[in-house]
Amino acid sequence: MSGLKRHTREEMPESMRETYDWVHRLTGQAAYVEAIASAPELMDFTMNDFYQKIFYEGRCEVRFKELARLRMSLGHGCRSCNLGNSEGARDAGYTDYQIQNIEGDRSVFDDAERAVLALADEMLMTNQQGHMSSELYTELRRHFDDAEILELGTVTSFLGGLAKFLFVFDLAEKEDYCVFRSNAA
Repeated sequence: MSGLKRHTREEMPESMRETYDWVHRLTGQAAYVEAIASAPELMDFTMNDFYQKIFYEGRCEVRFKELARLRMSLGHGCRSCNLGNSEGARDAGYTDYQIQNIEGDRSVFDDAERAVLALADEMLMTNQQGHMSSELYTELRRHFDDAEILELGTVTSFLGGLAKFLFVFDLAEKEDYCVFRSNAA
């Protein structure tokens, strides 16, 4: 337990309750929302400035960002994120078979999707040697312009940082395979 105050739904500003309900419905818990209620402007930044303006309305198709987001959470072992991100990937048109193969047989994805997955692999917190090789850049550039590549990088870096934040502050359930599990109380 991080020690941060966790607010009940009733203690939260009215503007946060819908987000709380949505997260709780998706994952069975909403510890992040319960804690961030102490600073509602941070929730506003996350939901409006990041998710609404960049993730859902940015330059790059949302389906690619959903795929990268799920790859990131699977790689990090965030159970709460995996539940919500699997739903987001399904909503973006990915099948359960594709979702099951994000970390396996990537031949079920097209070339652009495989490039996005390769970028997400490089951006994982567990990949300390992550690097944008000229081969990866060339493959990404076949499908995306530089602004879209930068957006994908920004999205994956924000999500990786958010995952680290959730783990450090014990605000997300960890999968059994999560390498950050040893820090849990």
